[in-house]
Amino acid sequence: MSSHPVNLGLRFLFEIAALISLGIWGWQRGEGWVRFILAVGIPIIAATLWATFRVPNDPGTAPVAIPGILRLMFELALFAFATWALYDLKFTALAWIFGVATLLHYVASYDRVLWIIKQ
Repeated sequence: MSSHPVNLGLRFLFEIAALISLGIWGWQRGEGWVRFILAVGIPIIAATLWATFRVPNDPGTAPVAIPGILRLMFELALFAFATWALYDLKFTALAWIFGVATLLHYVASYDRVLWIIKQ
């Protein structure tokens, strides 16, 4: 199920939504020139870590290979941070929708979750 094109597209949209949420949160929490650094910096750091620390063959080569359980914890932490950021911005309903939808996505992608844990 996790390699189905619709599921992969949905996963990509969740990742983009998380980065946008973190950028908006950074913009709202900063003042002056710091807000620009937070709004751009937080999503760039998150995306860089996401692309760098990976499990080999998930898919392709990993620039920095890490154990699967660490990758899974990183993914869940990033989505939890994005969910919390939405909640902190007073987008409570959107935070619940995003958090539950992300959790349901991981349940539907149980085959990837089991595979990644074994790595």
